[in-house]
Amino acid sequence: MASSAARPATDDRTPENDVASRLLDSSAQLSYDPLTEVDWETPLDKDFHGASPEWSTLYGTAYWHELTEAQRKELTRQEAASVASTGIWFEMILQQMVLRDVYAKDPTTDQVQWALTEIADECRHSIMFARGARKLGAPAYRPHRVAVELGRAFKTLAFGEAAYAAILVAEEVLDVMQRDWMRDERVVPFVRTINNIHVVEESRHMKFARDETRKHLARAGRIRRQIHSFVIAVAAYVIVTSMVNKKVYANAGLDEKRAIEAAKNNEHHKSMMRSSCSGLMDFLASAGLLTKPALAFYKRAHLI
Repeated sequence: MASSAARPATDDRTPENDVASRLLDSSAQLSYDPLTEVDWETPLDKDFHGASPEWSTLYGTAYWHELTEAQRKELTRQEAASVASTGIWFEMILQQMVLRDVYAKDPTTDQVQWALTEIADECRHSIMFARGARKLGAPAYRPHRVAVELGRAFKTLAFGEAAYAAILVAEEVLDVMQRDWMRDERVVPFVRTINNIHVVEESRHMKFARDETRKHLARAGRIRRQIHSFVIAVAAYVIVTSMVNKKVYANAGLDEKRAIEAAKNNEHHKSMMRSSCSGLMDFLASAGLLTKPALAFYKRAHLI
């Protein structure tokens, strides 16, 4: 664990800066350096899964029951690497949105300094995920071209509650599954360490995203709220449907066409996704962001 020097005392603890001040204090007390905390040197032990089997897109299907244990473990390793790659993609979007939000704001405030701290965290996480995927023996999984271009537009145009609520969606979905993976002794140890680091540090990011979403919504009129609720839902759909690349099945040695069909109809995995998002949906509902058009996309993504 990387220890940080205590922050100098400040006198800017306004209501707006209070959350950021507490998050800076938390970061100073508990942050990690993945380059030293994660065991990168020990060779990959293929007796372990890459993720909890219950989170596999094929778990519970007829096809899953036909697989050998070795095939199941290879599949979860490829799926974990795909989730990590999607995480990198969205963390790059996140970093640009946060930096754009604080551009030209007072850098002496805790709010801006926390934003910069979050960006630094995300840079480390992206490197950690990239090294983790490589150690799992996976290629560089990338979202579909359409998703990449939608992400390009979103990071450029999204602002206020649309940006921060979308950040929250991506982080909340990852948080629940990674909490399971980090506690699961069937998962290869270095992946468990990666998940633990991400869960600890992302909890602060989620707190900030919730606070910023509420703050921006307080200034939003009805039309803006309606538009942004739809934008957030579309972003959530693109993020969630990009998490597991279809190429994971062929790379795990499976029949890609059959695996894609089985995953598409896997009610167990849909149920896991819905349960992982119950807290997120409660927050969006309380914020008035679960409009009818938005709900259609959340249901399509099996988030509600």
